[in-house]
Amino acid sequence: MDCRFCLTALLGVKRNLTAGEIVGQVCAVLRDQTVNPPQDRINLVFMGMGEPFLNYENCMKAVRLLVEGVGIPEGRMTLSTAGIVPRIVDFGLEPMRPKLAISLNASNDEMRTRLMPLNRKWNLQMLTRAARDFPLRARERLTFEYVLLDQVNDAIEYARELVELIRGIRAKVNLIGLNPGPGIDFSTPDQERVLAFQRVLVNAGIPTFIRRPRGRDIYAACGQLKRTVEIAPAAPLSVGGG
Repeated sequence: MDCRFCLTALLGVKRNLTAGEIVGQVCAVLRDQTVNPPQDRINLVFMGMGEPFLNYENCMKAVRLLVEGVGIPEGRMTLSTAGIVPRIVDFGLEPMRPKLAISLNASNDEMRTRLMPLNRKWNLQMLTRAARDFPLRARERLTFEYVLLDQVNDAIEYARELVELIRGIRAKVNLIGLNPGPGIDFSTPDQERVLAFQRVLVNAGIPTFIRRPRGRDIYAACGQLKRTVEIAPAAPLSVGGG
């Protein structure tokens, strides 16, 4: 059984999740789906509306608890980051760690800064240097994630730039056609454009996969972890009176 979970490392903008809360989410799903690691195969991904590396200590503690207490091998976990470069360095030094995925979403600094303001602090040169220096285990690859936005970052020229950007890094690329939803100002590219982008990477010798969307119909696919309706405030309580 191949189960994929998206964990939110931050609870909105209110506070970080504790390690126990992160592990509790996993255990609740395992119980609900009657999945029993390590006998059952689990793929666990730390990602979502929050940035796991901004809750680093709790995430790493949760990893240890999931390995030692729940029985999920570290090699079956992946932690996805938008590119917090100092934490990528720290992560590579951990004696117990999941695999690493990095969200690129652009092949040059101008485009990436437009799409991901974080790039102003840690640009692509800094990010790819950290990726090249990352200590990979035997047969391990980094994952680069690239969300394709119609007529924005999905042109063939950007695929060629991406090839040069990550050339020489032992990595694979996951291409994700944008999952549309309310409040998203971009649209999903045609499948032909996605396949053309993939062909450039594959022809350059880079393993490249197109992620199949799951949960689009309920706005629960990748990038759609958001509330789609406004919740009306509760009516004030009446105290006293008859």
